[in-house]
Amino acid sequence: MSASSPFPAGPARACPGPTVLPLHGDIDLLTALALSARLDALTAHSCPDLVLDLRPAGFIDCAGLGVLCRARNRVLARRGRLRLVTDSARFLRMLRATGLWGVFEVQPRLPEAPAAYGPC
Repeated sequence: MSASSPFPAGPARACPGPTVLPLHGDIDLLTALALSARLDALTAHSCPDLVLDLRPAGFIDCAGLGVLCRARNRVLARRGRLRLVTDSARFLRMLRATGLWGVFEVQPRLPEAPAAYGPC
């Protein structure tokens, strides 16, 4: 486990499209509370469009999965969209083993911003 924060201290990349938040380090019991607070802020408005980039994350435990589930529930309650970006076979196996396969929208790459959004 790591005491480092799972997300950068600066703002998430917010474009006219989705808000993209890269998660770094370990997403575990030590970082779950801070990450939950950050995700609560990002999902506080109606129709949030949030992309969590898990590719830089090194580890995620059940506390981290709980934070992701909470964020998903908040997003759905506000009629928004949450996507997880990962290419980790280990994380995908964990989703299957925990019965969360199909619960999250998982993509291997960041979504491409339509030209109408313009540069970030």
